[in-house]
Amino acid sequence: MNQNNESLFKDAPIPKAVAQMAVPTVLSMLVVVVYNMVDTFFVGQTGDTNQVAAVSVATPVFLILMAFGNMFGIGGSSLISRLLGGGEHGRAKQVSAFCCYGSLIWGVVMVALTLASMPVILKAIGTDADTVGFAGEYLRWIALGAPFIIFGTAFGNLIRAEGAATASMAGNMVGTVVNIILDPIMILGLGWGVRGAAIATVLGNLAASVFYLLYFVRGKSALSIHPRDFAARGVIGGVIAIGLPASLNNILMSATNILLNNFLILYGAAAVAAMGVAMKANMLVVFVQLGLAMGIQPLVGYAFGAKNVARLRGIVKFSIVCTTVMGVILTAVYWFGAERIISVFIDDAAVISAGVPMLRALMVSAPVLGVLFVLTNALQAMGRAAASMVLSISRQGFIFVPCLFLFNALLGLDGIIYTQPIADLCSIVIAVALFVAITHKLSRQARQNALDAACTC
Repeated sequence: MNQNNESLFKDAPIPKAVAQMAVPTVLSMLVVVVYNMVDTFFVGQTGDTNQVAAVSVATPVFLILMAFGNMFGIGGSSLISRLLGGGEHGRAKQVSAFCCYGSLIWGVVMVALTLASMPVILKAIGTDADTVGFAGEYLRWIALGAPFIIFGTAFGNLIRAEGAATASMAGNMVGTVVNIILDPIMILGLGWGVRGAAIATVLGNLAASVFYLLYFVRGKSALSIHPRDFAARGVIGGVIAIGLPASLNNILMSATNILLNNFLILYGAAAVAAMGVAMKANMLVVFVQLGLAMGIQPLVGYAFGAKNVARLRGIVKFSIVCTTVMGVILTAVYWFGAERIISVFIDDAAVISAGVPMLRALMVSAPVLGVLFVLTNALQAMGRAAASMVLSISRQGFIFVPCLFLFNALLGLDGIIYTQPIADLCSIVIAVALFVAITHKLSRQARQNALDAACTC
């Protein structure tokens, strides 16, 4: 870590530190939003609802691959930032090298597993006779790109741990630009449809992966991907302890999307396509707030490693205010512009009619959703594996799933579309309770340590 980054982490005013780390990360997440929207947009231009529905039902598998990237990326980033805060630079290099080779090896494993179990996957994700062919074609190409998807996702997170938020954003942007250029050519120009969307996505992730490799080759990083720094002993446990809850959140999100699609298919392909479009549109609101939360994670981890509880709390409080303001503004825009936003993706009256109330339902929790993301990322940065696990299985697990069954039985389609915001609000309450309890304990420990030091003197 260079002196400028260390000063930013240690001494800079909190608003300046948050802005310098969070703004590039928010922009990076906006790039991810565009990245995920372009496939749906250009596939929608084919005018084939079944192809749009196929991409929607296949998206959870892509998210699972990203989840494994987050396992290495968020787990590694959390551990690296704490090690840097404690001055253990050598061990930080071991962590980054482990995450490099671990993500690539696991990517190859996922290629084999996905291709071998394709018929089972297609049945599980809720395809029907009209969408199974399109979804299978899309997933075969996505599976072949698994090593690049996992590696690119991992290293977009890892390099932020040393303060390189701008480089992380640039890597995402490279991948998105490649995807945006190739999508209309492959989907519409060559007439490849969903196959073209998948190939463009894979090539975009390949471009991002090459960018991150060049970042290390140029020697600009205090971290390492050199084989001599690779170590699993004493590293893998620290990465998985935080990475697993982080990835579990994404995996549960994918699993619940699959479950949701299985419920929605009972109401027709238009309902599946409408929810797919609504969720893609809602990603802007979610990812802007998530981007700020992810941006502050290295700051929180460094403060925790340096045992600076006051700075840690200040970073979290300031970030919560920022995400809430952004959430309120975006909710207003989306609520009043719902019909226009949905119609951007597809020109189908049935899908638009179903999508508008779905999008508005998703916005119910949007003003305060950032609170959940900030607290979750703060707990991950602090290495609180148990608390992170609780939050990971609440929003998309033990709250969402029972609500989905209950609300569908009581209210039908209207109940289904309000399941996510209800789960969000309940999870926020849990997150606040966990964070307050943990930080109070840290403050008591800090005061006790100060008293012990005074008595010793």
